Amino acid sequence: MLADRPDYVADAGDHWTRPRPVCATMPAVDYKSAGLLEGLEGDDLAARERLLDRLVEEGFSEPELQAAVQEDRLALLLVERVLGGRYTAEQLEQRTGLQAAQMLRIRRLLGLPEASPDDLVFGEEEVDAAQSTRLFLDVGLGEASIAEITRVLGEGMARLAATTAAAFVDAFLEPGDSEDEVAQRFASVAEELIPAIDPVLIAAYKQHLAEAVRRGILSRAERESGEAGRAQEITVCFVDMVGFTRLGAQIEPEELGGLASKLAELAHEVTEPPVRLVKTIGDAAMFVSPEPGALVAVALSLMEAGEAADLPALRAGVASGAALQRAGDYYGHAVNLASRVTGEARPGAVLCTQEVRDAAPDRFDWSFARRHKLKGMSDAVPLYRARRREGAADASEAAASMAAASVAAASVAAASVAAASTAGDAAADEKPKKSRSKADRRRTRAAS
Repeated sequence: MLADRPDYVADAGDHWTRPRPVCATMPAVDYKSAGLLEGLEGDDLAARERLLDRLVEEGFSEPELQAAVQEDRLALLLVERVLGGRYTAEQLEQRTGLQAAQMLRIRRLLGLPEASPDDLVFGEEEVDAAQSTRLFLDVGLGEASIAEITRVLGEGMARLAATTAAAFVDAFLEPGDSEDEVAQRFASVAEELIPAIDPVLIAAYKQHLAEAVRRGILSRAERESGEAGRAQEITVCFVDMVGFTRLGAQIEPEELGGLASKLAELAHEVTEPPVRLVKTIGDAAMFVSPEPGALVAVALSLMEAGEAADLPALRAGVASGAALQRAGDYYGHAVNLASRVTGEARPGAVLCTQEVRDAAPDRFDWSFARRHKLKGMSDAVPLYRARRREGAADASEAAASMAAASVAAASVAAASVAAASTAGDAAADEKPKKSRSKADRRRTRAAS
């Protein structure tokens, strides 16, 4: 009972509340009149007030608190403060010499919300980033190149941040948590773990950069002209999940997302040099390779792995031709043609253009799949279906099973964890005791 707690007092209407702390730099906030306590009572009310007290002490204003309550993200404000900025663009200009307008433009190129010159949106990391940007400009890297790099960085980091945030919540949110408990735990874990990701990001970037250099080609003509030619002869493959849009209307979003995640996992599993996985987008994956035969082999492996993993039917289209590499992606005739060919493929089939077949005539069993009228093509295009040769079937099936096994193992492990957790709950005392965090339970299982 709140009446038994010495830190609570009753108001004129016999509502039990805590006295408000008064921040020296912020006016006191009347939580009730500000609409910050609506619909709450008992322990939920007490937890909300404790959190509000903490947030007021941290300097959050009444409008900020009201907006957070309205958007149901009050428990995340302390994490925002951990990640939040300390400097304005104008202060950064004074410290680094890089113009405030340029820093704000870089922020927008990263895909972040627009900020004004006096908004506190930059941290110590941006001080170092601004100095690095000045160095890039001084050594001759053009502004257009920096802008392109920044856009690609922003796109990749947005996906990484969303994935990290989802994993973070899944690992550290416990059943029955109050707002105050969530806020304190999340802020504490963020302070500990966020700095630890820096070396992970740097290591991954350097490894990918080394691989890009290894794949790179610098011809004599390019050396003589002083300009690298971006267009190149390449083979492109798209693989997509048949009926994915229709499935979206039939199954839950979580299950649909699980199918897309499994496809992405399998696409990574089957990819082998010189084939490169360019990207996965929902129900589709895009690959490129300088060797057509290697790419057809990967496409067939993905078909087999998808079937072994009990995914909906996959199909693939492969085409060769000129393509332009830009911002980590590929554009041009070969890309468009491969996309069109994929749309013509039957479920479970790898359909290829004649150029692809002619580049690897003896590596696969080929069957003519008639001429197809494709969008944007003036003449009908002859297409061929690729199948494994008899001698390669057993090895390919083994590889597909191994790729699918990694996905199945993850599912079995998750089911085992859930079963163990349920059994533990059933045998536990009925005391109102907080269970250990998911991270603690995982560490215990790993040690056993």
